[in-house]
Amino acid sequence: MSKDIEIPQGKRTKFYRFFEILPAFLSYGAIILMIVLSIISPFWASVYLVFIISTLLVKAVGVAYRTFGGYRKMNQALKVDWENRLTQLENPHESYCRVKDYSQKDSSRSFDFKKHCENLRRISAEDNFLKPSRVINAVIVAAYNEPYEVIQPTIESLKNAKYPKENLVVFLAYEERGGKNIEETAYRLKAEFSHIFKDFEIVKHPKDLPNEVIGKGGNITFAGRALKKYCEKNKIPFENVLVTTLDCDNKPHPQYFASATYEFIVRPDRKYYSYQPISLFFNNIWDAPAPMRVLATGNSFWNLVVSMRPHRLRNFASHAQPLDALVEMDFWSVRTIVEDGHQFWRSYFHFDGEYAVVPIMVPIYQDAVLSETFKKTLKAQFIQLRRWMYGASDIPYVANLYFSKNRNVPIVDGLMKLIRLIDGHVTAVFQSPMAAFGGWVPLIVYAASSRSVIVHQLPNVISTLQQVATVGIFITILISLKMLPPRPERYKKRRSLWMVVQWIYMPITSICYNAAAAAYSQTRLAFGKYLDKFDVTEKGRIEDVERAKAERAKKRALKKQKK
Repeated sequence: MSKDIEIPQGKRTKFYRFFEILPAFLSYGAIILMIVLSIISPFWASVYLVFIISTLLVKAVGVAYRTFGGYRKMNQALKVDWENRLTQLENPHESYCRVKDYSQKDSSRSFDFKKHCENLRRISAEDNFLKPSRVINAVIVAAYNEPYEVIQPTIESLKNAKYPKENLVVFLAYEERGGKNIEETAYRLKAEFSHIFKDFEIVKHPKDLPNEVIGKGGNITFAGRALKKYCEKNKIPFENVLVTTLDCDNKPHPQYFASATYEFIVRPDRKYYSYQPISLFFNNIWDAPAPMRVLATGNSFWNLVVSMRPHRLRNFASHAQPLDALVEMDFWSVRTIVEDGHQFWRSYFHFDGEYAVVPIMVPIYQDAVLSETFKKTLKAQFIQLRRWMYGASDIPYVANLYFSKNRNVPIVDGLMKLIRLIDGHVTAVFQSPMAAFGGWVPLIVYAASSRSVIVHQLPNVISTLQQVATVGIFITILISLKMLPPRPERYKKRRSLWMVVQWIYMPITSICYNAAAAAYSQTRLAFGKYLDKFDVTEKGRIEDVERAKAERAKKRALKKQKK
């Protein structure tokens, strides 16, 4: 590679360490400042807290508005016949002549119809445009040691895609450290599905490769290099290949590949983009415990929200990127456990700031956290969130490259991105606890001023602001009910009621999971105790939970018999 965009190994420089410590310093500092101000002056403590809560209120209104907008836009995108649009791109001039009159008469004909007509007009004027029939969608499915019952539905969803299978290549990337069972599963799936797609390859990622942390990045990078060799062997141009990475529990909507291919084709500078679908954690949402449902739904809605703000959009979980860009960058980082979000920054600095993420308003469905027991599920959820929150490790990485004498990105744009990155991670730690308990801090700490009107009225003021913010929660609840998959027959109608009541857990999950996971990850980073192992989230099914319950009951019965 022409540029060094890798995370440093070993001992960091003092400058790098400063920015590793900075997130925790600011996060804990914001909480400590509230206590200090409460001791010094209840008035300024109140002003400080009201400012924080007001900011939260504005954000809540914005989130509710964009959630509704994202939901509406996603529904519009799902009604589009993306296959037909790709067919029109095969002969754009003829198609434009046929549809241009419709665009002038009816701007609401379908999702971005006027924009589609403009794309046809522009592409028809090009001499050597990329036809959809020449595009290959390569899918890298990352697996560790998951059973056949988890991975098979994912491959089945690829089979059901409304996209030509002769243009779809599947690479099942599994870990050697996953053991014998995952290897048997890989060969079983290849035998079952190899005739469906253009090709179905299995790639075993060797364990203990040098300079790699134990994580998904090393696995998909190894598979990506195998894909590169595959394309060279079959004389497939790298620039014609769009690579999507999936976890082994991900199920793309049938329209995903056609939609992503369309967005890929209509951009002449397509190498400088990633293509981000909406991750919805709804696969097993009816089976997951209530706290996990709240977190899964909240994370799904956040993905809807950021899809409406492309300047804030980053690579997350499953995403697509052209193979020629990936080859230039040597694929993904093998030195971080958050390779998805980090890929945005690698790409941003590799392409000198000329890089962005395109929202694909079509979902990829993922699993909510579910383990064998409720206790294990609670633990697995925290482990997943602390991994996500370890994205704070990107702050020193970005600062190090941005403030370098060889900076290659725009000054203002790069600085704003760094500020937003810091703000997102820092506020994740202190905002929820401050909203819940901040109003009582001056009353407790400044006991000597018990006659102070400000001190006694602050909890009431904060409570009023919180009540206003609940309007956003009601909107979220309504949309969540509309987005839920059909209720499984094994559950009675009252289960739907619990899908509403569950939101009483929101304050608890916000503090005990989101804020605590962010604090944990930032503290580890500040002390140089780096997270260097990707803890795989348990992707259970209700059948697995019921089986585990039956086995535990059987063991208890045997113990009683022995007694």
